[in-house]
Amino acid sequence: MTITRDLLADPALASFDAFAAAARALAEERDAVLLAHNYQVPWVQDVADFVGDSLELSRKAAETDASTIVFCGVHFMAETAKILSPRKTVLLPDLGAGCSLAASITADQLRAWKAEHPGAVVVSYVNTSAEVKAETDICCTSSNAVEVVRSIPEDREILFLPDMFLGAYVEQVTGRKMRVWMGECHVHAGLGPEEIDASLAANPGAEFMIHPECGCSTQCMYLAASPDLDLPEMKILSTGGMVREARASDAERFVVATETGILHRLRKEAPGKEFVPLKETAVCEYMKTITPAKLLRSLREGVYEIEVEPEIARRAKGAIDRMLEIVPARR
Repeated sequence: MTITRDLLADPALASFDAFAAAARALAEERDAVLLAHNYQVPWVQDVADFVGDSLELSRKAAETDASTIVFCGVHFMAETAKILSPRKTVLLPDLGAGCSLAASITADQLRAWKAEHPGAVVVSYVNTSAEVKAETDICCTSSNAVEVVRSIPEDREILFLPDMFLGAYVEQVTGRKMRVWMGECHVHAGLGPEEIDASLAANPGAEFMIHPECGCSTQCMYLAASPDLDLPEMKILSTGGMVREARASDAERFVVATETGILHRLRKEAPGKEFVPLKETAVCEYMKTITPAKLLRSLREGVYEIEVEPEIARRAKGAIDRMLEIVPARR
């Protein structure tokens, strides 16, 4: 089967209903649970059993009886699913679904950095490879990074990686000086002061929801705290936090500073409210490599299976478990 010919002509792709029926039937045959990250294309989100953040999805899949996990996300997310469900088959519909942030540091680079700072505590964002997690003391997510860092004794040096914007945000909130790896997500790095200024002018009265990976996050914290500026409410939230905020807030209009895929879910979760992207072109090319056609192929052919070497998985899981001991997962 070739994607360019057979799958594009697949009658299962003629409409969403046809696609959903085919995907659900194939998932049942394969005994698979379908996971979709918040940044996936709408059809993939709408057919998934669970939609959410990467670690949240892996934990939910581990709790199911399904023997196979099909992860519509990027490579490190599928690795995390395998780490938490070692006996399950984990499929990633496209091996090209990488991550510019995860690729910004390798295990060799981390080992060299650790050698320069013996005794330092390594805190790694979950947006990292399994090999990097295996070299980590404690993982964190964007929603719990502040709590994880606050749990570390004041006299311990901290190496925080790989996202420099999330690291800068954590430093500003905690007042804790850390050594921060200079990595970035190519999408979030493109959301900066110019976009904020334009959105403030274009969306008076809107609530701003900002992901802490964004280049604008620390500036937003500064602006929001200024007594001299009359600004709309700004909230720095994970993608899961954005969904919860959209449901709970009394605001009717939101400016959303993260990858635009989240807008589809926000509009479904909070109908009647308006969600405007901070930047229309904030699109992750890696997330969008997974298409409905590739999801069907993955279910039909069992591609592409993700494996993690057992010792790497054991050590990586230790870093995740230590995080969950500090900050139990939100349900």
